[in-house]
Amino acid sequence: MSEWTWEYQGYDPAGERLRESLCTLGNGCFATRGAVPESRAGLVHYPATYAAGIYNRLESAVAGRRVVNEDLVNLPSWLFLRFRPRFADGSTGPWFSPDTCRPLDHRHSLDLRRATLTRTFRFRDDEAGVLGVEQVRLVHMADPHLAALRTVVTAEEWSGEIEVESVLDGAVTNGNVHRYRSLERHHLIHVRTGASAADVTWLSCRTSTSDIGIGMAARTVVAGRPPTASELRPSRRRAVHRLVIPVAPDRPAVVDKTVALHTSRDRAISDPLGAALDRVTTAADFPVLVDSHAAAWARLWRGADIQVPGEAGRVLRLHLFHVLQTLSPHTADLDVGVPARGLHGEAYRGHVFWDELFVLPYLNLHFPEVSRALLDYRHRRLPQACRAARAAGRTGAMYPWQSGSDGREETQELHLNPRSGRWLPDNSRLQHHVGSAIAYNVWQYCEATGDTEYLHTKGAEMLLQIARFWADSAEPAPGTGRYRIRGVVGPDEYHERYPDADRPGLDDNAYTNVTAAWVLGRALELVRRLPAWRRQELFERIGLDGGELPKWEELSRRLRVPFHQGVISQFEGYGDLAELDWDAYRTRYPSIRRLDRILEAEGDSVNRYQASKQADVLMLGHLFSAAELRSLFDRLGYDVDDEVWNRTVDYYLRRTSHGSTLSGLVHGLVLARARRAEAWSYVHEALEADIADIQGGTTGEGIHLGAMAGTLDLVQRGLTGLETREDALFLDPVPLPALSEYGFSLRYRGHWGIGIRRRSGQLEIRVPDSEESPIRVVLADRAVSIAPGETCTLVLPED
Repeated sequence: MSEWTWEYQGYDPAGERLRESLCTLGNGCFATRGAVPESRAGLVHYPATYAAGIYNRLESAVAGRRVVNEDLVNLPSWLFLRFRPRFADGSTGPWFSPDTCRPLDHRHSLDLRRATLTRTFRFRDDEAGVLGVEQVRLVHMADPHLAALRTVVTAEEWSGEIEVESVLDGAVTNGNVHRYRSLERHHLIHVRTGASAADVTWLSCRTSTSDIGIGMAARTVVAGRPPTASELRPSRRRAVHRLVIPVAPDRPAVVDKTVALHTSRDRAISDPLGAALDRVTTAADFPVLVDSHAAAWARLWRGADIQVPGEAGRVLRLHLFHVLQTLSPHTADLDVGVPARGLHGEAYRGHVFWDELFVLPYLNLHFPEVSRALLDYRHRRLPQACRAARAAGRTGAMYPWQSGSDGREETQELHLNPRSGRWLPDNSRLQHHVGSAIAYNVWQYCEATGDTEYLHTKGAEMLLQIARFWADSAEPAPGTGRYRIRGVVGPDEYHERYPDADRPGLDDNAYTNVTAAWVLGRALELVRRLPAWRRQELFERIGLDGGELPKWEELSRRLRVPFHQGVISQFEGYGDLAELDWDAYRTRYPSIRRLDRILEAEGDSVNRYQASKQADVLMLGHLFSAAELRSLFDRLGYDVDDEVWNRTVDYYLRRTSHGSTLSGLVHGLVLARARRAEAWSYVHEALEADIADIQGGTTGEGIHLGAMAGTLDLVQRGLTGLETREDALFLDPVPLPALSEYGFSLRYRGHWGIGIRRRSGQLEIRVPDSEESPIRVVLADRAVSIAPGETCTLVLPED
């Protein structure tokens, strides 16, 4: 199999939803799952199209309560196309379906280089004999409002006609996630259909509460010759175009379906349907669309490709492909965040979490304009975050754990445990560390790009308001001279309250407190950097009193971090929890990743045990280099040397079930520096998380975008030790035998295409020719300056 090709052989109904997610095609504006075109939503298939930022809010009755949820909307299906043989007497065979007529030689081939999905198969009809079919589809990267499907039907021994039905289907609901089945799912209203000209059908509708207009138009033509018959049949919720096409062994039937999609959130249009009709009628034919689409992807790959030998390299390229389909340069024109499950499914309702923490470090050095747009999404919602803080009795900005259209808290109030069938309170909205993640992303973007203008304006407003929230959240810990932050939930979502407590929340979560101290320290540093006039203007704009700053300084040095048994405690009291009999649970259950669900179904609670869902304390080692982490603890007055840190790593490795795809990723990066021999098993798990669906069915509900982007960051930042600070590239490579060779390019401070390659114990850095200044590269034992047009080869010390 080619390093640029991802293939699925045969037809496997049980694996269809996984394949559909991994074969999704998109362009940053919208994406369509890789379902077979003749399928409708059901237990096996789930065809769906999602547009970035198109949400709708519905009220549902759950467990005797009325709850409101906002969802990424499944838009009308443009993909539907089916066919059947037609005979001389006017009779027809059955419509082909792989679920009723077992296909022969069935294969899906995802071409990553050209971003096309090709499906080939043969099937036998009782009268027509064997027919061969090839279907090629794309979601256009050059024109982000177009998609296309070519279907070629070949008769091996029969001459006759093929009847084709091309449909725009507005009778769709949100039904991708089984555990949401009892919630309201009908988001589309006012569905209208019609026809325009001889080969164009159209559909328009609106979302029920967000009132977003959607316009879709399809042009279905027969390539090379006119059809025998063509009939447009608009109905209440479907626009149907039926064609009859002659076919013979030497004359295949070729049908091209080109679709345009617009919404009322698009720029430079007056009407979504009018824009869609105009775009589809003027669109080029299929071969030209393929060429311009492939050319757009070639430009993307030049700036973003990653070269790693072997199977790991294939998986990394698949991960990059899905990152680019969700967050392409087109995203820079949109008001959207980072959807945790991509535009690939409906899990987490399409919401924006903290996953940008794992995505932006990669984008910063390849597509910084996209990173800036994603930060703008947060800045536009800063007023909402400030209102949320005031409602909670705090100053500053309290960003929501789950965000959607307008920045209000979208975290569900109840969640379903599929094991027990019970709806349970969801307290994950107490993960206020999302604010620190946003501040971290602002800082890292500005360090990578040198975008001082952003740091001094929008970035400063967010960073300072988040710092204010942390300063107002901390309270004195009597008798200790320290401060504490109470009533929060850390990255480990297993623990959201103390055993038998009557209210949710934990005290002094180490990750929360340390990152809060980091935010306060960076905010103070930024205030000192600002020109006096800008500082005064900023303080006036956000209502910040300079008298608040001394408290920030004190808190950045005196926030409490709990310890027990010589290790950093995940939160105050973690060491007092009961130990879990891990061996017993591993014996009783095939997988204990979701230990919380297992224990709740048994009438127990994971809150009682030293058992973590994912990396929590160890997330600190993911965000900060060893030197910066040591400096952070020094500033807080704690001596966390290598011995303490390694002991902490060991402690939590034994107590983590890895119930999140982010967990293996974080552990892999941390162990690459702390205990290299064990790192590869976690890195390998991170690479396999979606393609092997290690979470047991979750990938079919949408890929895990943070985990995919995180594996790219693991190579780019984790293995190289890359940091962008002090106007230099800092490198501290670590040898990981299974990933000993790699190469990638970067955009950094005006330099496009800086090449970094490691092989044979050497690190090669190539700076392309330009008029820019030389780049300063700093390693542990030396510093070099590399001028444009030069290549520097550094011999790395032996491990």
